[in-house]
Amino acid sequence: MTFRLIAVHAHPDDESSKGAATYAHYLDQGAEVLIVSCTGGERGDVLNELVARDPKSRRDLPGLRREEMSRAREIIGFEHRWLGYQDSGLPAEGEGVPPGSFAAIPIEISAEALVRVVREFRPHVMITYNEQGGYPHPDHIRCHEISRHAWEVSGDAESYPDAGEPWVIKKMYYEEIFNSERVRTVYQWMLDQDPESPLIEQFAEIHERMDRRGYHGTAKIDVGRFFDRRDEALRAHASQVPPDSPFFFWPNEMQRQAWPFEDYRLAASRVATSEFEADLFQGIEEETS
Repeated sequence: MTFRLIAVHAHPDDESSKGAATYAHYLDQGAEVLIVSCTGGERGDVLNELVARDPKSRRDLPGLRREEMSRAREIIGFEHRWLGYQDSGLPAEGEGVPPGSFAAIPIEISAEALVRVVREFRPHVMITYNEQGGYPHPDHIRCHEISRHAWEVSGDAESYPDAGEPWVIKKMYYEEIFNSERVRTVYQWMLDQDPESPLIEQFAEIHERMDRRGYHGTAKIDVGRFFDRRDEALRAHASQVPPDSPFFFWPNEMQRQAWPFEDYRLAASRVATSEFEADLFQGIEEETS
């Protein structure tokens, strides 16, 4: 009997910065985990100077990002699917997304590919982004929209009748991993345990900025022992993650002591659940895979 989790992301590397420790945790518990990348990241910038020197980063960025995704998949151990849409890029203010890109395709059309994956994989839990996409990138927002649509219709036999046998997902979560409570707790831990740390000033700025957002999480998953593997998967996406990336400013041992969690907000559920959870599968009976 096996639980199944699907996480829907906009670009390759998002899965490693937004939930990789959770995926490693549930794989270790015996669950099946499928990551869906809606786009190939074709219009992303190369953020690592060392990678930018590689001619392949200019000649074949989509191919390079596929190789990076393959390495991250091997490190964490999840299954992976490309949904097949083109990266929309991040247009300047007032500009539209490129024709034919992910965010330009109507939701009802682009969601069919995700519904097909859902009906084949048959997940009990879906993870995706919140209404703002986590941050306002057009692909992240569209990722939220098609995930929500798939949640609503994947169990309806009359919707996309050629996309496989209907399957009802039990619970849907929005990732809330970088949140104000986490920053506040880590900052206070540093003040108490290491007040001379050179990171104090940097954390004070982050704390002040994040504290205005509030905290919306309803589930804290204890995944601290997988933080090193998460970082290894992140580094596999070298074109997007330079060695001095802010992702690595917080020492993992400090995080394990102060906030060993990845956080999620329950967005919808078809089973009874509690106000706060420590397990995304809470309330779901095991069933034969």
